[in-house]
Amino acid sequence: MGWPASIAVLAIELSIPNLQDLIGRFLFKQLHPRDPRDPATIPLDSFPVHDRKISVVNSASSRFYAPSDLSGIGGMRRKHIQSCPKWRNAHARYDCMFINMQPDLEGMQGLQIARALCFFSFKYKWVLYECAIVHWFDVIGDAPDEDTGMWVVQPSFDGHSPNILVIHIDAIYCAAHLLPVYSVDFIPRAINFSNSLDKFRTFYVNKFADHCAFEIAF
Repeated sequence: MGWPASIAVLAIELSIPNLQDLIGRFLFKQLHPRDPRDPATIPLDSFPVHDRKISVVNSASSRFYAPSDLSGIGGMRRKHIQSCPKWRNAHARYDCMFINMQPDLEGMQGLQIARALCFFSFKYKWVLYECAIVHWFDVIGDAPDEDTGMWVVQPSFDGHSPNILVIHIDAIYCAAHLLPVYSVDFIPRAINFSNSLDKFRTFYVNKFADHCAFEIAF
């Protein structure tokens, strides 16, 4: 269960002034999945409008198959992905995750990394939509790093604005763990686990985090 909120208030809290348009774009894709047009080229007044209450939650649970992990029944695993402004009454926590973009492709060729900014749901014409607001990461290069064997990503921007989108939670595969790409400089003491995703520019997709990551992040 989540708590009710308005799109306008959530847009202010997340500093996403065009959140209403992003939800309209999401609804258009859900209602017209075979429309070949890029939603970015479609006029905003063509998108459906949802201006009623939404329900916000701080986490989502993903269930996935990791056959090499013997601790689960038949290889099934479950993980929670957090997205909350105050984790355990302390720091903010916005986890990263693997997004299934092209199921026909293997490994990172068919996956994309995104950071969960918010989980929410709403009803439009009596249909329940469970969504996530995500900040995308771009993959650097066309192969993993030669020294570490891990893919390198960086936060995606459209000009100076973060590349943010509303997606359906069905597209989420599982949680992802990112490691900062360190330089030769000393790390300021103010940087810690709660703000490292905001302080570093590039990250490794940690395929050694668990069984699932090792099997898909190649």
